[in-house]
Amino acid sequence: MSTVTEVFGSKVFDDRVMKATLSAKVYNSLKKTIDEGADLDINVANAVATAMKDWAVSNGATHYTHWFQPLTGVTAEKHDSFISPSPDGGVIMEFSGKELIKGEPDASSFPSGGLRATFEARGYTAWDPTSYAFIKDKTLCIPTAFCSYGGHALDKKTPLLRSMQALNKQAMRIIRLFGDDTVKCVRCSVGPEQEYFLVDAEMYAKRPDLVYTGRTLFGAKSPKGQEMDDHYFGVIKPRVQAFMDDLNEELWSLGILAKTEHNEVAPAQHELAPIFTTTNVSTDHNQLTMEIMKKVASRHGLVCLLHEKPFAGVNGSGKHNNWSICTDSGVNLLSPGKTPYENAQFLLFLCAVIKAVDDYQDLLRISVATAGNDHRLGANEAPPAVVSIFLGDELEAIMEAIEKDEPYNATDKQVMKLGVHVLPKFTKDTTDRNRTSPFAFTGNKFEFRMLGSSDSIACANIMLNTAVAESLKIYADRLENVEDFETALHEMIRKTIKDHKRIIFNGNGYDDSWIEEATAVRGLCNYKTTADAIPHLLDKKNTDLLINHKIYTLEEVTSRHDICLENYCKTVKIEANTMVSMARGDIAPAIAAYLKELAKTTSLKKSICDEIPCKYEVGVIKKLSALLDDIADKTDALEAAIAKTEECADMVAEAQAVKEMLLNEMADLRKACDDAEAVTAKKYWPYPSYGDLLFSVK
Repeated sequence: MSTVTEVFGSKVFDDRVMKATLSAKVYNSLKKTIDEGADLDINVANAVATAMKDWAVSNGATHYTHWFQPLTGVTAEKHDSFISPSPDGGVIMEFSGKELIKGEPDASSFPSGGLRATFEARGYTAWDPTSYAFIKDKTLCIPTAFCSYGGHALDKKTPLLRSMQALNKQAMRIIRLFGDDTVKCVRCSVGPEQEYFLVDAEMYAKRPDLVYTGRTLFGAKSPKGQEMDDHYFGVIKPRVQAFMDDLNEELWSLGILAKTEHNEVAPAQHELAPIFTTTNVSTDHNQLTMEIMKKVASRHGLVCLLHEKPFAGVNGSGKHNNWSICTDSGVNLLSPGKTPYENAQFLLFLCAVIKAVDDYQDLLRISVATAGNDHRLGANEAPPAVVSIFLGDELEAIMEAIEKDEPYNATDKQVMKLGVHVLPKFTKDTTDRNRTSPFAFTGNKFEFRMLGSSDSIACANIMLNTAVAESLKIYADRLENVEDFETALHEMIRKTIKDHKRIIFNGNGYDDSWIEEATAVRGLCNYKTTADAIPHLLDKKNTDLLINHKIYTLEEVTSRHDICLENYCKTVKIEANTMVSMARGDIAPAIAAYLKELAKTTSLKKSICDEIPCKYEVGVIKKLSALLDDIADKTDALEAAIAKTEECADMVAEAQAVKEMLLNEMADLRKACDDAEAVTAKKYWPYPSYGDLLFSVK
């Protein structure tokens, strides 16, 4: 059996492989491209392509693909074999630098938001040398960016790389102001915690709602849910542990730093957390993680659900985006050090984040807006739709002292005393954690907790990187030519705190009084749904930000606006149509069949003795008959509402109609069906119950 160290990265063309297979000249040139953004020489590309092909073939690969992330939210790949005909009638294995650098997938069949028409098919994929190639299913996968013939970004990777470049540019200006001439670049890094559900594959196949939409559209409450809190961090069940062991080995072989695994709060819910890595690599790894989770689950007779709210009444799944910024020399710019009050560089970067989150709270909300996440935000397992920052007691006290221009009296760290002599003493953290906060400082990083479990982390990090880059640009513009740097720096930090302290909140984000205070008193945004949030992407301040930092062109921003609204409408309509199909095709006939059985039983009892009351049968017949009629009426109403949304003049109006009409009709139909399930004999109900789905995996 191979050890973890032997398995890790065994399917990756990483730095170890490059050192072993490339000449020193080629290796150094490639590293300069990766580390410093230098242009890639075609001769270097040819040498890399040959080495990459030889390595891949020796590891069983027969094909290669440009692996990219279109605006579908999942990855895409087109496989080509390495074979090329030889004069003797056989084949040879070839792969050129040109094939490594550029591919040509169809660009008209992916979402483009109007950037491409059906007849405009040409698109390009361009190698991203900063993310290592890897082997998956006998195919060499080359991470790439994806653009149109006209040069428009049609993917999530390209804007992410642009945002990282923008953040690096502005952060370097600040670093130089503090007198550091040795740092070559600043990189943002991310560790995304991934939540998911595991359900039995046979039961999943019997639920059309799970198959078509990823979530249960019907389902009466199980007698037991998560109320006992016995699943969270509980002993992992053998079947789940076998899945996790298999998953870890797959992820480790691809160089993915899978670190933590545990049961989450809801029954059948689990979490995987990786170690931090550079944001574009982390994005690639998270996309791979979601794909491999599903593949490995299938091998174990399971299905991995990544929907944000697959089961009503129990916690949904999110993705906590742990974000930080570091220099190439290893200095974490968000690390307070032992005396944060005296750490001016840390305070300036901290203030840049505070200003960015306040100024562009709407963009952060937009970056996590999906139909699935709308069901989760504001519930007990997720922060509210109102964006705020948690700093903790110590940093908040420091901010207050700076604002008032008063000295800060630091207190020594307390030692935890647990009252048992044999237990070790340890230093207490200077701040608690706040799981209700959308954006929480957790020691040397920020945890953006609003992302949905199926989201690409690219979108949130694009907006976060760009907003912080803007704050740093404003600071650098003001500080670069001042005569008294220290005084100007102090005043800038003080002004930022005064202007943006409204975004700081350390309390309970679930409290209704906070939402009232946040919106009515502090003036924070509260976009509860995707339909409310997405239109603000085109607000002038937001388009100016994204265009000025060269993240998107105006056409690219507009395309994302249209795609997000279109995806929202399509998602909810698929759910609505699935409900109509299930209610008419399965649920109503099942209720009718049970009513028929009850009527036969009643008739049989009466034939034996007219005086038998048949109280149970008659009571259920009356209740189910009324519910069946109600289900028929509500199914018709939902179908009519679906048709009504098709009449809207534009996508914004359609999204509002979907939100206001379809969701209400869907909720009404669900309630009637769930009430019927609660009084229908189990053998007649056409689908596995919530209890079956949540508690069947042992």
